[in-house]
Amino acid sequence: MFKKILVPYDGSHHSERAMDTAINMALSDKAALHVLYAYDKLPDYLGEPNFQEVLNRVTAAAQELMESAVQHAHNRGVAATSSVLEGPAAEAILRVAEAEGFDLIIMGSRGLGHLKGLLMGSVSERVMHQAKIPVMIMR
Repeated sequence: MFKKILVPYDGSHHSERAMDTAINMALSDKAALHVLYAYDKLPDYLGEPNFQEVLNRVTAAAQELMESAVQHAHNRGVAATSSVLEGPAAEAILRVAEAEGFDLIIMGSRGLGHLKGLLMGSVSERVMHQAKIPVMIMR
């Protein structure tokens, strides 16, 4: 049914559940997974060399997280790729989903927040409402 599944992943409990669900669906549908991590733009006021040091740490940690997630999928027999993008998470998820022609987004919820997201976090809520493809939210 689904051939390309996008999994926004940050290593949280909810994203772990989303990843496991995506792997199971990919196995049953013979689908490919793409794991995505988006980090917020770093502030310019950090200046050099601080900016570059922080950027290197953020991207290295993100790459390590993505390698681990992709390896987990490969160990279960699922084809998986990953990418790390700078920018607001919801926008990155929506942009990649549309540009790459994904069939489904499986992502974790963010739990309780302020008034903006009583049941889900603002990222998952925004993706759910603006995506042009099905979105599965894992708690």
